[in-house]
Amino acid sequence: MAQSHLLALRSTCQRLSVGATIVKDNRIIAGGYNGSVAGEVHCIDEGCLIEDGHCIRTIHAEMNALLQCAKQGVSTEDATIYVTHFPCLNCTKSIIQAGIKRIYYAEDYHNHEYATKLLKQSGIEFKKIPFSPEYVAKYLTKG
Repeated sequence: MAQSHLLALRSTCQRLSVGATIVKDNRIIAGGYNGSVAGEVHCIDEGCLIEDGHCIRTIHAEMNALLQCAKQGVSTEDATIYVTHFPCLNCTKSIIQAGIKRIYYAEDYHNHEYATKLLKQSGIEFKKIPFSPEYVAKYLTKG
């Protein structure tokens, strides 16, 4: 989860910083954060491009991580994804289709009722795991 929070620091979204880390066989296979598609201007530079209450310029952290696996030919079957915030409905559907079996998230964020229903129907474990930066700092300063 700490890795996902570090990735969120790279977000170029002004509205919410999100990070995602995909792990398989106890190994990180991909990471992503929310921001503009490659070559496009960033929201932090020109503001969000809002339609129907959503920034249409931004690609979500979960999708960035999944697409990184797709580009590199890395299977996500039976993997785990750690996300700073509960995935939106579209990311939830993509996570299910990618074969990911576990979702751990630190914060609730507009948790969609249908997303929760799909996860339960698909047998995917999803669990909120609070994140404590203080715990990480304490761990890192152990001498």
